Amino acid sequence: MTREEKSQVIEDLTAELANNANIYLTDISGLNAGTTSNLRRAAFKANVQMAVVKNTLLEKAMEASDRDFGDLASVLKGNTSVMYSETGNAPAKLIKTFRKKSEKPLLKGAFIEEAVYIGDDQLDMLVDIKSKEELIGEIVGLLQSPAKNVISALKSGGGTIAGLIKTLSERSE
Repeated sequence: MTREEKSQVIEDLTAELANNANIYLTDISGLNAGTTSNLRRAAFKANVQMAVVKNTLLEKAMEASDRDFGDLASVLKGNTSVMYSETGNAPAKLIKTFRKKSEKPLLKGAFIEEAVYIGDDQLDMLVDIKSKEELIGEIVGLLQSPAKNVISALKSGGGTIAGLIKTLSERSE
């Protein structure tokens, strides 16, 4: 690979790192061609982009990026594939599901919404992470719940009071 090609790859990787808030680094070494192809298909279906990268080029792209990746560069050893996703937990779910058939991919580390996670032991926690949209939906639901209770109480109470008044007015006649 020439210097120009390397600098172009670093530029492209830097742009990908800047455009994606959720980045997973995995180890897929040892997977045969068929299994790797199945993983790529599953990633495509889950709306997860996947690419195999050279560690040195990815490390230089991380340094060139304006984001703080913390200790994430320390996991760049051996074969590394990068997964990008709009949803924070989609790659983690993909990895966990795929591991039912194979022992790989292993999670090296992840960068999710400015937080860094290192190690395969973080996978279960990453599966349970909620996306920003899910959290907003939960908050809106929680905020609406008391208002709905008050409105339903007023409606039911209003119906009862109206029924009482109607009954009392009919009795006095």
